[in-house]
Amino acid sequence: MRSTSITTLLLLLFSLCAGAQSFRPKYSNDFLAIGVGARAMAMSNSVVASSEDVASGYFNPAGLARLPQGKTMQVGLMHSEYFAGISKFDYAGFARRIDSSSVLALNVVRFGVDDIPNTLNLIDANGQIDYNRITTFSTADYAFLLSYSRSSGIAGLTYGGTVKVIRRIAGSFANAWGFGLDAGLQYRRGNWSFGLAARDITQTFNAWKFSLSESEKLVFQQTGNTIPSNSMEITNPRVALGAGYRFPFRKFSALVEANLMNTFDGYRNTLIKSGTISIDPAVGVELAYQNLVFVRGGIGNFQQVKGDGGVLVRTSQPNIGLGVRIKMVHVDYALANVGQQVGLLSHVFSLKVDLGGARMMP
Repeated sequence: MRSTSITTLLLLLFSLCAGAQSFRPKYSNDFLAIGVGARAMAMSNSVVASSEDVASGYFNPAGLARLPQGKTMQVGLMHSEYFAGISKFDYAGFARRIDSSSVLALNVVRFGVDDIPNTLNLIDANGQIDYNRITTFSTADYAFLLSYSRSSGIAGLTYGGTVKVIRRIAGSFANAWGFGLDAGLQYRRGNWSFGLAARDITQTFNAWKFSLSESEKLVFQQTGNTIPSNSMEITNPRVALGAGYRFPFRKFSALVEANLMNTFDGYRNTLIKSGTISIDPAVGVELAYQNLVFVRGGIGNFQQVKGDGGVLVRTSQPNIGLGVRIKMVHVDYALANVGQQVGLLSHVFSLKVDLGGARMMP
């Protein structure tokens, strides 16, 4: 009976994703594709099968059920900056074990650019430039992820879901509210681990509302820009598949995981692409010494870009990182070249703390 239910769930997830319309926008809410936690980012986000901490609410909610049984709570924090510090990415997560088989978590993400000059009112009513009329504003994208995960009656199988609330703000000019759902499965057998994460399975809807004063609308018209109107933005479903294997060797171990991000909205600039499905592969490696010291690396984001003379060349994004665990405190670092350009390396730091004793609700 349980096997039939799991099979039905898998078929439902794939049918929802495959039914996405190709004319939908491809890069809506793409700030949620960056990743959270230095461990995952060092491994090029190849953690769909191995994620088992508070950040699982972001990558694969099924992994939350694998939080340490001896602890009731876990807190995660991360900060990173991109494009020479212009953009800032912050993350905070909290997970609590409800009982021996289920976990509830809340993850919050903010990606923003602050102190942007607003020069729409630079020229006064007399046609004179007045620098005192320059103000500043921020653009920020927020995501609030409420997740639940539970161990199934099948040994090694966990499942989970995430409710997403999106808030996007562009100064006083525009704002949006969005809503979506994620679902995931993880299966462990021996040293093997497998994962499936279906994101935006019902499509995520962002309802945009624009607010411009009459003077600001006039500036838009005089400069040949279109005055925006209220609209609906839709994020199409995608499915991430992962498989990993852990090699134990005395006091050492090595985890190798490969992930495939599958989208169903036509051609994308990925390694494998067609008019129906595009596949973006990534591989991550984690070397551990007594589960205390970690060295990580990964490669992904394979693309074709124009090089010298307009010739298309293949590029990729390699990442590296380190981690250390001191009792219940995990400190991780990643060096990621998100922009795929020389000099645009990003330093990512994250902290994770296990809290609470072994007492749990029955």
